[in-house]
Amino acid sequence: MKTLVTGGTVVSSTGRSEADVLIDGETIAAVLPPGSTVLGFDVAANVDTVIDATGKYVIPGGIDAHTHMEMPFGGTFASDTFESGTTAAAWGGTTTIVDFVVQYPGQHPVEQYQAWHGKADGSSAIDYGFHQILSDVQDSTLTAMNELMDEGVTSFKLFTAYKGVFLSDDGQILRAMQRAADTGAMIMGHAENGSVIDVLVQQAIERGDTDPIYHGLTRPWQAEAEATHRLIMLADLTGAPLYIVHVSARQAADQIAAARARGQNVFGETCPQYLYLSLEEQLGAPGFEGAKWVCSTPLRSRAEGHQNHLWHSLRTNHLQVVSTDHCPFCMKDQKEMGVGNFSKIPNGIGGVEHRMDLLYQGVVTGEITLERWVELCCVTPARMFGLYGRKGVIAPGADGDVVVYDPNGHTSIGVGRTHHMNMDYSAYEGFEVDGHVDTVISRGAVVVDGGQFHGRPGHGKYLRRCLSQYLV
Repeated sequence: MKTLVTGGTVVSSTGRSEADVLIDGETIAAVLPPGSTVLGFDVAANVDTVIDATGKYVIPGGIDAHTHMEMPFGGTFASDTFESGTTAAAWGGTTTIVDFVVQYPGQHPVEQYQAWHGKADGSSAIDYGFHQILSDVQDSTLTAMNELMDEGVTSFKLFTAYKGVFLSDDGQILRAMQRAADTGAMIMGHAENGSVIDVLVQQAIERGDTDPIYHGLTRPWQAEAEATHRLIMLADLTGAPLYIVHVSARQAADQIAAARARGQNVFGETCPQYLYLSLEEQLGAPGFEGAKWVCSTPLRSRAEGHQNHLWHSLRTNHLQVVSTDHCPFCMKDQKEMGVGNFSKIPNGIGGVEHRMDLLYQGVVTGEITLERWVELCCVTPARMFGLYGRKGVIAPGADGDVVVYDPNGHTSIGVGRTHHMNMDYSAYEGFEVDGHVDTVISRGAVVVDGGQFHGRPGHGKYLRRCLSQYLV
């Protein structure tokens, strides 16, 4: 099948131009001046499908580098399967996810990697790769890291929080970083001081402070900034590249900026919830309503200026990527597990469907440029995690992952409007976006067009990733 996307403005991280995009089979065959006959024939007359993108942007398919489909957590599972979650992602213009394989203490990382294949293979509607969570670093873990790299898993996540579940002590983190420095793997860090948080949580519960807002108040910015600094120092000691996930505090972003100013290979992502939502407005909603927005790191106080600072950090490239940390739980029977005790609320927000739209709204409001939108959501995630050239770019030889985005369209976010995730509420209910995902193409197949989903479970393929292409 040959598809021509014609009449649109192709946007990259470095500029924009009027161009036609020819997709042959699963890959991009050519990027041509409008109406070009350089191939020696009328292209539009010799393809199977013509997509009119006049007045619209043509961008690489979005890459969400941080998702948790079907993740077991807190006595339940994230409510999106690979089928439902990747379908929702496609609706929102995301054509690739990188999901986290979970390894709890006592489990073998390679066996867990194989189990995640069992969840995703034949179910995913878009292409997918895997990161590996390491919760119990032993000699066998270091061997497993090498084995997993042979499978195209080139990034490993460590936690400084969640004692008995994910927490690694500094010595374990050091050993994993040493191995990563030897192999070129990327270490990813969940940066919160878990020991401090555990004490603050227990003290709050003993006082009777059990509402959802205390989830945020017992995970203060100091705990995030301290753990971020500690991981940066260990990475500096070992020479390992480090990527801090879901940065929510401005002080943590400043730690990353300082490390980068020293020339260290330290990177950071933030998420739409930390740009748009807040402790006061969402987590502090009356009654138990705030449970909808319980996630870790937590939503921060707008009065403290975190949201504005994170936008600034995206503009200055102190933060390089916007992912979602998509980990949805329904209110009924899941978030409700924490009624009367905020520490029992499953941590997670669903947003894989809305990342591209929410970040485009930042273009509309002047927070970032059009090119920076594409860089944050498409280009840099591909480079950061060893996918660039195949993903994250509209160029001959790249996968035919293309999104047609209408800047004159409109998207209303909410249940019953734009909501395909398997959860019974929307974290962004009532948000209005001055733009719309019109057409989504995944490896040459039109999966969303005309307000209809045309994809299928199993279309998505596993991506063996290379080493990071973003290191200095």
